[in-house]
Amino acid sequence: MSDPLAQPLRLPCGTTLGNRLCKAAMTEGLGDSRLRATSRLDQLYGTWSDGGAGLLITGNVMIDHRVLERPGNVAIDPGFAPSVDDTARERLRSWARAGTRAGNALWMQISHAGRQSPRYVTREPVGPSDVQLDLLGNYARPRALREDEILALVQRFADVAVIARECGFTGLQVHGAHGYLLSSFLSPVTNRRNDAWGGSLPNRARFLVEAVRAVRRAVGADFPVSVKLNSDDFRKGGFSHADCLGVVELLNGESVDLLEISGGNYEQPRLLGVAGRDDDAVQVRPSTRVREAYFLDYATAIRRVARMPLMVTGGFRSRGGMESALASGDTDLIGIARPFCTHPDVARRLLAGEIDTLPAFEHRLHLRARGRLSPASPWLLAKMVNVLGAQGWYYQQMERLADGRRIDPRRGMLRSFMRYWWNDLSKAAALRRRE
Repeated sequence: MSDPLAQPLRLPCGTTLGNRLCKAAMTEGLGDSRLRATSRLDQLYGTWSDGGAGLLITGNVMIDHRVLERPGNVAIDPGFAPSVDDTARERLRSWARAGTRAGNALWMQISHAGRQSPRYVTREPVGPSDVQLDLLGNYARPRALREDEILALVQRFADVAVIARECGFTGLQVHGAHGYLLSSFLSPVTNRRNDAWGGSLPNRARFLVEAVRAVRRAVGADFPVSVKLNSDDFRKGGFSHADCLGVVELLNGESVDLLEISGGNYEQPRLLGVAGRDDDAVQVRPSTRVREAYFLDYATAIRRVARMPLMVTGGFRSRGGMESALASGDTDLIGIARPFCTHPDVARRLLAGEIDTLPAFEHRLHLRARGRLSPASPWLLAKMVNVLGAQGWYYQQMERLADGRRIDPRRGMLRSFMRYWWNDLSKAAALRRRE
C-alpha cells in the first residue's frame, strides 16, 4: 500500500503540496535590529527544506514594526522604510530561495501581535479594546484601535502579502489564532466594542474576514492563502468552539486554501499542551486528553462545516497517530513543529520508513515532573517558568541549527530559561537603540 503521508495534496487554488507533512510555524527571533531577514534564517530554512516536508510555514512576520511578538521578528511595514527597502527585499528573496531549494512550498505567516507584545518591546500595544494581558506584569495595557486604524491594517495585510509573493514565497498564512490581534478581535473577553467590529460573532470576525479578503484580492486566485484559527481559546467567556464553527462558515466564502486548526493563547497555552490559570480555564473534553494530537477532536466537528482542506497542528508524535488522523478525514495535512528544532530531517525519515516515532524532548523539560514545581503546578509563576523554559530550550536548538551547529540536547531547562530572557532583552535593547 502507498504511504498516506507521502500522498500529494491539491489545494483549491491549483497548487499541489508534495506530501502531507508540514513544518508548522514557530517564532524564530532571527531577524536583525532593523527587522530584516538574515543569513541565519537562510541557513535554518535551507536545512528544513532539505528535511523532506512538503510545506514549511515561517514564524510570525509582523506587519507593524511598532508592535512585535518578540525581539528578532522579521517585519514588513511600509511605514518603516528599512523593512521594505531594496536590501530588505533582497534578504526576503534569499530566505525564500533557501527555504524552497528542495522543491517544497514555503509560506509566509503574516501577523500582528496586538496586546501580546511585551513591555520591553512595545511601549503601546493595541487591541480591539483596552483589556490588559495579566501575565506576571510583562504586558502593558493596550490602546483600543480606531476604525480608521483597523481599515489601514486590513490594507497592510494585503500590502505585505504582495511583497511576500514578489520575493518568492509560494504562499501565505494569515495568523488568526493564539491571542494575537486578529484572534483578540474574535474573543468576547478581549473585544468589548459596540461598533461594527464587536458584539456579534460576524462583527468580531469582521477584521479577520476583511484581512483574508484583502489578501486574496491582492495576490490573485492562483496563490495559496491559508488561515490559522483557534478551535477554542479555552478561556471562560472567550472564543468558544461554537464560535470557531461560525467563523469557519464565514471563511468558506473567502477562497481559503487551507485552514490550520490550533488553540489557546498566552493565558491558556494549550498549543504547547499545557494549561494556564486555573481560575480562567475551560474544561477540556476527556476524549481530547486521550488522543495524541491536541485539537483533533475539535477538527472532527470543524470538518463537518469546512469546505477547504484542514491541517491540525499540536501533539503529533507517532506515524500511527498521523495515519489514523488522515484516514479518518479529520485532517488533510499533519502539522509538526518542535521535533523540527532538534531533528530537522524528521519528515524525510518518516517518509523513508526509518522512524515511526518523533522525538519528544518536551516530556523531560520541566522543573519537576509532578507537584508544585511541575507544569501542572497551582502556582502560575511555576507554570510559566516551565512553559518558558521549555520554549527557550527549543528556541536555542533552533538557533544552533541557524548557525550550522549540532543541537545540544544536554542543555538544562533553567539555563535555557535564563538564556532565553537574556537574548530577548538584549535584542530589545538593540531595537531601542535603533529608534
